[in-house]
Amino acid sequence: MNILDYLAIFTFIYPSAMATVWICGGIYFYLHWERKQPWPTIHEWHDDAPPVTVLLPCFNEGRNIEETVKHLFNQNYPNLEIIAINDGSTDDTASKLETLKLSFPQLKVLHQQNNGKANALNYGLSKANGEIIVGIDGDSVLDYDAIGYMVEHFRGSPKVSGVTGNPRVRTRSTAIGKIQTGEFSSIIGLIKRAQRIYGMVFTISGVVCAFRKSALDAINGWNTDMVTEDIDVSWRLQLNGGQVRYEPRALCWVLMPETLRGLFRQRLRWAQGGGEVFLRYFTTSLKWENRRFWILMFEYMLSVIWCYSVILFILTWSMTSLFSDFSYSMAGDFISYFGGALVAISFIQFTVSFIIDSRYDKKIFRCAYWCIWYPFVYWILNMITVVIAFPKAVMRQKGRNATWESPDRGELFHEK
Repeated sequence: MNILDYLAIFTFIYPSAMATVWICGGIYFYLHWERKQPWPTIHEWHDDAPPVTVLLPCFNEGRNIEETVKHLFNQNYPNLEIIAINDGSTDDTASKLETLKLSFPQLKVLHQQNNGKANALNYGLSKANGEIIVGIDGDSVLDYDAIGYMVEHFRGSPKVSGVTGNPRVRTRSTAIGKIQTGEFSSIIGLIKRAQRIYGMVFTISGVVCAFRKSALDAINGWNTDMVTEDIDVSWRLQLNGGQVRYEPRALCWVLMPETLRGLFRQRLRWAQGGGEVFLRYFTTSLKWENRRFWILMFEYMLSVIWCYSVILFILTWSMTSLFSDFSYSMAGDFISYFGGALVAISFIQFTVSFIIDSRYDKKIFRCAYWCIWYPFVYWILNMITVVIAFPKAVMRQKGRNATWESPDRGELFHEK
């Protein structure tokens, strides 16, 4: 076999192997924990309910902030403090928050210059009184029992530093929106379940998460120079000895991009953030006391190698088509064999994830036609964004403040 054959094998075996790991991890998580957890549950909280502070960082959320705040004040949790942080919005977010204070006197509103989400979270954290800190985005709708489900993890174990919830896509008015419904189920949901099994979660979902305040204080809150503060805080909490868990019952309905440009920009930022975190904490994660991180590190390194291997494979394959005197390669046979296997595994992955997540999202099967193709789209999009973003992560200056821009959220489409 020549280099083309090896590249062909790796190109198709890696995504197939990872999909298999996610499927098996997801099934085990469901059978071992998830199916035993009642859904839905009516909590009967008493005086022992730990105080919770919800941090709501906002930047140009005038269109959505009213709905988000109203849902927060309808939470089925008795000991709740809500702090909204306006991060220098240029629309009417500030005035709408001040108006909401008239209807909800318990709402605390903070204003600052545009310094980024991490800065806004740290500002809110400095004013928070809760033992548990919940973070959601200013365009999100939190399920009424989500906070209670996340709090249970902190009450159950002192080792828990963070809990990541279950984002559900509500922008489903276009094919791209519907396809992402499948991603959050068959990709993100299964990955978090599988990673929870082997002990380390790559990232919480910044759109719906909870932290033990003492754990955040121990790591000095959020770093302000990382383009993805959620990945960064996840790694630092776990490197500091804490545990991050996944709570699928903590539902949060989110707005996602519904244009190719918006989707690509979002995933490029995610890829760059992953690269930045990997590079910054690589040495620390190799220490023996952090050996639980080694599987996660190996998985990430392998994913980056795969992305660049695909590029090399495409270039090498093109050369074989241009030069007739190129030696015979078995790559075509490998593509045919492993390609068929990848299609079958992707279908199983889609089916397993939808069956599990239909417990929380009864309408998810309406997106089945679009979502079934997403595993292929995911790998292509992941490959392109990582190849572009990893060099950006290498070149990005440490200490440079990370601010945000208003993302493309598509058409507001409320579907639950």
